[in-house]
Amino acid sequence: MRFSVFLNARSMAPQDDRGLIQALAVHAERAAALGFDAIFMPDHHFNGYMPIASDSFMFAAYLAAKLPQMHFGFSVTSVPLHHPVRFVERINILDQLTDGKLLVGIGSGTTPEEMIGFGVDYRDAGAIADRNLAIAEQLWAKGLEDPAVEIDSGPHQGRVLQRIAPAAYTAGHARLMPVALKEASARRAATHGWPAFIPAFTPPTIGGTEPMRHVAKHFGVYRAMLDEAGHSPEAIARALDWTTHTYQLVHVAETDEQAREEMMAILTAYQEAIEREAAFNARAESNDANKKTDRTPNALTEDWIGTWCLYGSPETVVEHLKPYAELGIGNILCGTTTGPLTDERLRLGDQTLRLLSERVMPAFRKV
Repeated sequence: MRFSVFLNARSMAPQDDRGLIQALAVHAERAAALGFDAIFMPDHHFNGYMPIASDSFMFAAYLAAKLPQMHFGFSVTSVPLHHPVRFVERINILDQLTDGKLLVGIGSGTTPEEMIGFGVDYRDAGAIADRNLAIAEQLWAKGLEDPAVEIDSGPHQGRVLQRIAPAAYTAGHARLMPVALKEASARRAATHGWPAFIPAFTPPTIGGTEPMRHVAKHFGVYRAMLDEAGHSPEAIARALDWTTHTYQLVHVAETDEQAREEMMAILTAYQEAIEREAAFNARAESNDANKKTDRTPNALTEDWIGTWCLYGSPETVVEHLKPYAELGIGNILCGTTTGPLTDERLRLGDQTLRLLSERVMPAFRKV
């Protein structure tokens, strides 16, 4: 089983953005040196959640020059916010720069405020995402002499006459990674032989204390579809190799008691940051076009912790992850900088990287 680092820190003020960027670059280098397989980043806009996530492709390109051995992933790209041409161009450039070590998570987005900023009706996000992905496939397949690709997808318009430059490094194009929540998304991943993100919840409830029940359900659907798609055993193995389960917060300490105490301090700061953003969220959801249909529990509740957190001593974490390895999860994505990025938060994040590398990851490398 692989282990990857999810850069998901928060900046609490504009003057903190530069320090966050520099600190996360160092954190990524430390993860690479400790044997992690990949660096993943989100795609977000307009708030303090990962300021570099306004263009994670650019930050990934910067890190790729420093860390040529690493894979890079996105968890996840909000497809409706990206013009199909720019979406395909950025992916191809990064596919070339990483020699194909690229995993592009795709979804329809979760934040009305971001949709407003890009002129997207939140109610149409799913349909725009599907249309943009269909156009992207046309753009990837287009040759110089093929008919023009017509783009008409909600806020995105255009007509491509020649081709996308540069060409992809990977045959066809870089691997996309749908979230296996909806049947259509799971089937898209399975049909193409792509990895998928396997969630630990089932909407409209985004939380709970039985994560493995949901993981097993979603993974089972995806795995069956992968078998039905008629891929070779090698293609199936490649897809499962990077099939990913994500923890927004992973925290490891010498004892379970220490890990719980430190985790709650991290989550308290995280929840305070979320509540600071509540006024803007309320303004964004002031009309029916941008009203969310699901809600995430308070981060200090056991429902949030049960779904989104992995914590404890190295031995406890190993025991927790064994059923996931046995199920067939190929990659554990670890949020190691969750919350406001203070010096203390970085210290705790580095502690988690070290203990995962030294005392958790070896148990699963053997498997």
